[in-house]
Amino acid sequence: MPSNRTRLILKTAAATLALAGLAGAIGGFIVLRAGWYDTSATAQHLQPVYTLLEKGMTYSVRNHSSEVRVPPLGAPQQVKQGALVYAAHCAQCHGGPGFAQAKIGQSMQPLPGPLIDASARWQPRELYWITKHGIKMSGMPAWQFHISESDLWAVVAFMGVLPTLSARDYEQATRAGPASAPAPGAVR
Repeated sequence: MPSNRTRLILKTAAATLALAGLAGAIGGFIVLRAGWYDTSATAQHLQPVYTLLEKGMTYSVRNHSSEVRVPPLGAPQQVKQGALVYAAHCAQCHGGPGFAQAKIGQSMQPLPGPLIDASARWQPRELYWITKHGIKMSGMPAWQFHISESDLWAVVAFMGVLPTLSARDYEQATRAGPASAPAPGAVR
């Protein structure tokens, strides 16, 4: 059985931790209710907030995409279709080889990152899940009701080759051709 001194130390430590937690919660509530945290689209998050949100998003995507089954990717026609879908729906916010995002993408907070290296940071199933479901409070829309399933996978296939494209290659890949015609019944 611990001595009285040990019990006193443990009780003091527990009480200190409880009070510190309560003080932190009260402080957070005051900041929240007073509206002191700037949520405007013209101000970046504080680094700890940004880091916390980024980590949470990464863990969430990995968890929710774990059941996604990846079909065969990389057929030339699929990559071509993905390039066209990317140019129509993604480039204005994320940019591409040889160009930055459009004004709409530049005005968002958090600033949409370039997708040139997305395939190095994310698995195909994760890229698919992000593209299909979007990311809350980031401006990334859920494309599942606007782009067909095959086009979602085509964009993922295209992002796999995106790092290898020069500005000229990108321009050629996104030039409208036979792949730009939607399949009958395809959701656009």
